[in-house]
Amino acid sequence: MSAEQRIRPPAVAGMFYPGDASELTRMLDAMLAVASSNHADSPKALIVPHAGYIYSGPTAAMAYATLDRQRIRRVVLLGPVHRVPVRGLVLPDADAFATPLGIIPLDTTGMQAIEGLPQVSRNALAHQQEHSLEVQLPFLQRCLDTFTLLPLAVGDATHEEVAGVLDAVWGGEETLILISSDLSHYHHYIEARRIDVLTADTIRHLHFPLHHEQACGATPVNGLLQLAAQKDMTCLQLDLRNSGDTAGDKEGVVGYGSFAFYEDGIHGA
Repeated sequence: MSAEQRIRPPAVAGMFYPGDASELTRMLDAMLAVASSNHADSPKALIVPHAGYIYSGPTAAMAYATLDRQRIRRVVLLGPVHRVPVRGLVLPDADAFATPLGIIPLDTTGMQAIEGLPQVSRNALAHQQEHSLEVQLPFLQRCLDTFTLLPLAVGDATHEEVAGVLDAVWGGEETLILISSDLSHYHHYIEARRIDVLTADTIRHLHFPLHHEQACGATPVNGLLQLAAQKDMTCLQLDLRNSGDTAGDKEGVVGYGSFAFYEDGIHGA
């Protein structure tokens, strides 16, 4: 990487996931080993949670275990903003993202191609501390070979606006569409399970819109669901659990689901 390149450093390493590369690698490999996939085909799109790895990592691993590491060369990653309110979808002002596992080059050509859309702009501040995108990166680095990243932080936008951007960057089999979202927040375990089962059913049947009480990343999820319905895709639920199943108590849990989307119509649940 040249000295002129602008690199967005990791913001939540050591908090949401280990900051030490060796420890991080061991943690990822252990979760992925448990989540080994029996799916022959790599999905076109995934919905994956974005909490701390001790909470949502096992559910995320169920999604990442489905990927064909040699086929995918480009990842379009959308996640909700948590700290900086924005209008539309925002790109970073950077050429690469860094994690303890190394540097990920950004798809600068793809970024420039969509920057002219009215719902897309650049906002370095929105990306600076945003964890919904960052926590996906070590999984991608461990599960794929060489790839470029097109990251979009999603704020106040319609599902039509999100779908329009996704359609513009859809690409072919080399491109993975990755949506980062948790499910319900801070309900008792039993109530959370009830809510999340209904939400998962809605996602599997490509129904929308979801509300933010159902999924914190409802806006990018809704954009994917609209486009998936238009393209007659099928959705497979890979995992559904919450923090009460992993590392938290059962009084106020956060829900996690992982879902795979296929274009060929043969993987529907």
